[in-house]
Amino acid sequence: MAAEDEAELSLLECRVCFEPYGPDGQRRPLNLPCGHVLCRGCVGALAGAERQRLECPFCRRLCGPAETSDCLPLLQLLELLRPAGRGLASALGSSGGAAAAATAGLGLRLCLGGWGSLVNPTGVAACPGSGGLAVAHDGKKRIHVFGPSGFCLRRFGERGDASNDIKYPLDVTVTSDGHVVVTDGGDCSVKAFDSEGRGVLAVREGFCLPWGLDATPRSEVILTDSEAGALYRLAADFQRGELKKCQMIRSQLVRPRAVAVCPTSGAVVVIEHLKARGPSKGSTRVTIFSAEMDLIGQVDSFGLNLVFPSRIYATAVAFDREGVSLLQHHFCIAVAL
Repeated sequence: MAAEDEAELSLLECRVCFEPYGPDGQRRPLNLPCGHVLCRGCVGALAGAERQRLECPFCRRLCGPAETSDCLPLLQLLELLRPAGRGLASALGSSGGAAAAATAGLGLRLCLGGWGSLVNPTGVAACPGSGGLAVAHDGKKRIHVFGPSGFCLRRFGERGDASNDIKYPLDVTVTSDGHVVVTDGGDCSVKAFDSEGRGVLAVREGFCLPWGLDATPRSEVILTDSEAGALYRLAADFQRGELKKCQMIRSQLVRPRAVAVCPTSGAVVVIEHLKARGPSKGSTRVTIFSAEMDLIGQVDSFGLNLVFPSRIYATAVAFDREGVSLLQHHFCIAVAL
């Protein structure tokens, strides 16, 4: 194997234990508050037997194990790019154990661009035409766009830049014509950018807190307003920077956040965050609408807990190409519609 291939494969390993990341157990990647990523096993080992405090091995910032969180974009990308990963391993010409373990993650780890380059990633979206990825996060430049090989193509959305300012990104999607659309919780707006990162449209329309969004095959955008409890459809001519229509299509939802549009049927899935009861951290509800916005069905955490052995708290949703809904929890759950 060439030296450059070995370098790429080394990016697939935890930088402390040099074991490959995985979706479950001790290999699951966790974000530290400083933005660096470690596997769950190393977080536990560094915290010691008392499990009170640990020191980041890269920047020395102290934190507690309870302050860590799942690296959701990495886990989502791991699932999305798994088929592509097998092809990448073949292209590398290796049948060794390291390559086999790395097949699902090669593009992912390169997309992350090293440890700590993304700060609190909040959203990720695939570019329909190029196969690249757009990631929203709290770094200096809020949006990073990666090519299919995992290299960063451009960064934009620096706070304070009048031409493409993004104050606090909550989610991102990419339309079929290549425009990047972001929900900005900082000024409660939806902002669109062209392929070069230039701002072309900003829509406010009286939003209370626009949160999740996803693009339809016709380049319309379905988005949630978490505080208003509503679902909107936004139609625009992004090439000209003109808003055509922003219409509320559902109301009386409970803190809706993540949303996904099925590419085959046009069905819409929304994750609602129900209020906490007692000492519980609350629960979530998966609500499914048809393309005409008729209610198809609902299932909440209690219902999912009857099927799955662990407590389910859904945080994100996406569709694969066959129209199967994928919920993000502590692991990926497939739901056929």
